[in-house]
Amino acid sequence: MCVKCVFLCLIGLALLLPGLAHADWKATPGKIMSRWAQDVDPKNPLPEYPRPQMRRGEWQNLNGLWQYAIRHKRKDAPDMYDGQILVPYPIESALSGVTREVEKRNRLWHRREFELNREWRDQRILLHFGAVDWQSEVWVNGQKVGEHKGGYDPFSFDITAALKDTPIQEIVVAVWDPTDAGYQPRGKQVNKPEGIWYTSVTGIWQTVWLEPVPQTAIDTIRITPDIDAKLLRLSANVVNAQPGDTLVATAYDGDTQVAQVAGAVTDTVALSIENPKLWSPDTPFLYDLKVSVQRDGDAIDNIESYFGMRKIALQKDAQGINRLFLNNAPLFQYGPLDQGWWPDGLYTAPTDEALRYDVEITRQMGFNMARKHVKVEPARWYYHCDQLGLLVWQDMPNGDKHISPDEPDIKRSDDSKAQYYQELQALIDNLYNAPCIVMWVPFNEGWGQFDTQEVTDWTTKYDPTRLINQTSGWSDRGGSHVHDLHCYPGPDMFPVEEKRASILGEFGGLGLPLEGHLWRDNENWGYRTYHEKDVLSQNYETLIHNLRSLVDKGLAAAVYTQTTDVEGEVNGLLTYDRAIVKVDLDWLSKLNRSVLAPPPTIITLAPTSQEEGQSWRYTLEQPAEGWTSCVYDDTAWKEGKGMFGTDKTPNTTIRTPWESEAIWLRRTFNVPEGIPAESLNLKIHHDEDVEVYLNGVPAAQCSKYTTDFQIVAISPQARQALRPGENTLAVHCTQQQGGQCIDVGVLSYQEKE
Repeated sequence: MCVKCVFLCLIGLALLLPGLAHADWKATPGKIMSRWAQDVDPKNPLPEYPRPQMRRGEWQNLNGLWQYAIRHKRKDAPDMYDGQILVPYPIESALSGVTREVEKRNRLWHRREFELNREWRDQRILLHFGAVDWQSEVWVNGQKVGEHKGGYDPFSFDITAALKDTPIQEIVVAVWDPTDAGYQPRGKQVNKPEGIWYTSVTGIWQTVWLEPVPQTAIDTIRITPDIDAKLLRLSANVVNAQPGDTLVATAYDGDTQVAQVAGAVTDTVALSIENPKLWSPDTPFLYDLKVSVQRDGDAIDNIESYFGMRKIALQKDAQGINRLFLNNAPLFQYGPLDQGWWPDGLYTAPTDEALRYDVEITRQMGFNMARKHVKVEPARWYYHCDQLGLLVWQDMPNGDKHISPDEPDIKRSDDSKAQYYQELQALIDNLYNAPCIVMWVPFNEGWGQFDTQEVTDWTTKYDPTRLINQTSGWSDRGGSHVHDLHCYPGPDMFPVEEKRASILGEFGGLGLPLEGHLWRDNENWGYRTYHEKDVLSQNYETLIHNLRSLVDKGLAAAVYTQTTDVEGEVNGLLTYDRAIVKVDLDWLSKLNRSVLAPPPTIITLAPTSQEEGQSWRYTLEQPAEGWTSCVYDDTAWKEGKGMFGTDKTPNTTIRTPWESEAIWLRRTFNVPEGIPAESLNLKIHHDEDVEVYLNGVPAAQCSKYTTDFQIVAISPQARQALRPGENTLAVHCTQQQGGQCIDVGVLSYQEKE
């Protein structure tokens, strides 16, 4: 045989047996990567058991190098493949080793061979997929074993009849995904990413694995805690059950058995949990659970699981305001909008450690909740939330067409409706047992919104154990447990209602691009963009102080945008690669936890003119240099009572008219001994741009206008310049158009012990 023929044969053998070429895999260069990318093992990526709430002892991970090919969707399986892809990283990602687009006209083919454990020969063999985006067909040894539509839910096929007697078996998976050219749920994926829309994801993006099960086996379990009755209700779907089979469930607190119950496999059984340890963000206690199917006294199938005893409800507090109650007590829920995207794996975190990190850092930042935004994570993400005590609002991924806030619901085709309900039901079914999930969000901002009240009613009836957020932002139709406002940067709230809680589903969006950690060099954006960490911190603190004032008025929960940067968005508290927390972590944690604490005692040091006019020195002419300092002589300036402005400006009481393009103001105020400088904040009503100085040091800059008084954080430099005794407050406000006004005060926020 010629040398060329030998070489071609070796290439063909490498393609047939991908395991021979592990050493050749490498992530595609060109974009930023997270630190966990270097830990990806192409021989065994994501090796953790993928289904923590229904574990069996034996399984086989099929992640690793597969063959791939992109062919027109009308063509059959290819004879030759294009190369290798690292499963389960989507083909568009760097960690796939490919980074190619597939497009609507094509299908993506995956192929690999595996050797079946001979000890499993007398059992049924299930082939599991964590998630494949979107429409998939699967063959084993050339025999079609099934197909599936859905980009976010796990699915399985019994492949026993398709297995051969020979050691080596073959799997082929074909995937078609139209992304935003189709009606299917897709989240933020688009074919042409820009702005808030991100790179498409196609094909296998969660773990693929094999599991041997007996002929009679538990397919699913459904567990429902009832803390008021001190019960855990459990039912199971058992395949090939026989008359007389028994379902046995046992609960454990560590090694101590706390409850056991037995019943028919078709029944819902109830375990009595005496003195239950309740699951909450502060005490995320999880009981272990063992479930078995028994026949004639022998266990023929066993699984291990866990559960948390917790209750979520809408109730009125002592003031008669609707709040979100956890375990029969009101709890303000505050967390970030969590997109769940990665620079190296897109939809797929590079490692389980990386996946867990996002939950850990969210808790470390002082949040008790996260809103999982139009994406569904692998089961292990919710497992980490269960372990670490992070409440979750779970969005349904959007699809089909979108509407503006003032438009009616879209009219979906019958196929589009059916697909939406199929994937919504799968979402609830597959995550029902997770104690961390406390709210379902069927729609976001009019994206794919149709038959809103019917969808709300269906979701409420299908899972009555959780809260329903009909639509987060925009096109509210008056239903569900909450009324959800989106306001950037905010914060703000809807008025308190009789039957629903007022929540703030999105606000903030403060951006900070950090060179060396950007997805692209230009066209990065935030709802507000800053270029210094101190300025970002000051503006975030301003948001938090105003958020706390809304909590006192009846706001029940809030979601800050967002956990991390994503592609061109730089709104994250972390960079996209998770390398940098953009503000001091300890400071952020303390500030965020203050939102969950009792309201502070507020001491007024320099009153505003909201209730009584305060005296200011002012001028309408450009003053001399040094006008902000304590020693500046302002005796030649006019004297007037606040507020300053024009009468038609909203929410103002104008006592001194100001109609020119600019005004400069000065006054003094006293700071008593013992007042911590870090507790001081400004209270401002301005229209439009304003600059505030304390003792000559820049304290705050606010652009545009407010429609009422807002709390504004003082810069760290200005806080350091404050001293016991007399201090000087200096203000410059400018007018561009419309109404105009200015008034400023100084407050001290004293936290309660």
